Amino acid sequence: MDIRRALITAELRAAEGLFDGPAREDWSARFLAAPGHLMLIAYVDDVPAGMVSGVEMSHPDKGTEMCLYELSVDEGYRRRGIGRSLTLALADEARARGCYGMWVGVDTDNEAALATYASAGSLDEGVFTMRGWPLAPDAGDPDPGTGTGT
Repeated sequence: MDIRRALITAELRAAEGLFDGPAREDWSARFLAAPGHLMLIAYVDDVPAGMVSGVEMSHPDKGTEMCLYELSVDEGYRRRGIGRSLTLALADEARARGCYGMWVGVDTDNEAALATYASAGSLDEGVFTMRGWPLAPDAGDPDPGTGTGT
């Protein structure tokens, strides 16, 4: 296995089977061009087998931390340590960038993700709730005029 940082949109398009949907050229270019955004891809025999994305987050009184935004391993390559290796590679990159920590939000019933993160040394920092604001009319709100989504 070889883990490499994605630098061009063609690498993201070649790995789009690891994403929830197609890798759009404009979104891919914007992601790669943004300071603090990082995409690492794990290759097995030059085939994209897994990916992890990270986003640096800075605050005036806290410094900079890395958010593990998304982790994915192709079903045919699971249970080989690829997710753990990608998580550790992102943590190494965060450390090299001077981040004081790294965090991820994960569903409490996602046993595979919880096991992966635990094997990479994560600590359970407790239960929290996540709230979202769909801002685009097509982002899940059936009635964009009300903003209720339900």
